[in-house]
Amino acid sequence: MSFARGPVDRRIMLRGATGLGALLLLTACGTERGAPVRLAAGEPGGFFWEFAGLLAAAAVRSGAPEIRPRQSGGSAENLDALADGSAELAISLSDTAIERAGPQLTALGCVYENYFQVAVRTGSGIATVADLRGRSVSVGAPGSGAAGLSERVLAAAGLDAGRDIRPVQQTMADAGAALAAGEVDAVMWAGGLPTPAFTDLRVPIVLLDLGDVVAGLRQRFGPAYEPVRIPADIYGRHPAVTTVGVANLLLARRDVSDATAAAIVDVLLDQAAHLVPAQAIGSQFLDAQSLILTGPIPLHPGAAGEYRRRHG
Repeated sequence: MSFARGPVDRRIMLRGATGLGALLLLTACGTERGAPVRLAAGEPGGFFWEFAGLLAAAAVRSGAPEIRPRQSGGSAENLDALADGSAELAISLSDTAIERAGPQLTALGCVYENYFQVAVRTGSGIATVADLRGRSVSVGAPGSGAAGLSERVLAAAGLDAGRDIRPVQQTMADAGAALAAGEVDAVMWAGGLPTPAFTDLRVPIVLLDLGDVVAGLRQRFGPAYEPVRIPADIYGRHPAVTTVGVANLLLARRDVSDATAAAIVDVLLDQAAHLVPAQAIGSQFLDAQSLILTGPIPLHPGAAGEYRRRHG
């Protein structure tokens, strides 16, 4: 299969432009010549938002098109922004992207792995997902991929999110505060390690082990999920647990120019050391072999051409 490549002279010009001159050049050009692109990211304090900020800063340093992160509820809202054209780029959990795949949806790379985490107060008597029956559970923010994944995890454990628990949709910051105050019994979220909203709660917490859930998730919903290990004592004192890992994809509309897609791939490859969020304990995908593993979401033609040009 052959992939189209953007104009080589444009990428050379992007790499050669630096500082204020680069920003003026990029702002003055049209979309096909590298105008700023909007990146639908996530909520402040979350993994998506942190990575988006690092990527935007790296793009400025490298002379790539300016990347403007936008706050959102998470994966589902980000995919809506791609679909309606209010953003050119988006970050999403891979399972949510696969579920929402369409002709305009392409990938620039598989950037990191997210950890699905379920926290309860120490001494709550809740030891498994099945123990959440009848409990108040924060299942993720409206518009987040975590909200959808929470439903799937509950289903894999034999629970119906609408019938067997009392679901609450909250941002991570609100969910952490609610857990500490006893307003909810458990919090489900997808994020990095550690997730800042849960590192300094007023009460001790433990994470539920989801090792028995992963096989059911894969059987019912596909191979986007894998077992991953969370080390002990990420959030105070608690044992190591197995949980659900799901990849994060950096996505682009297909009508983003090949040159812009290629320039962002260059940022991912050349600025990898500067793109590691503080929450990135565990799998780091910022190498050519891993970046291209976007599953059924096809690489953008400009991105595929640049990976092939640089690494064969």
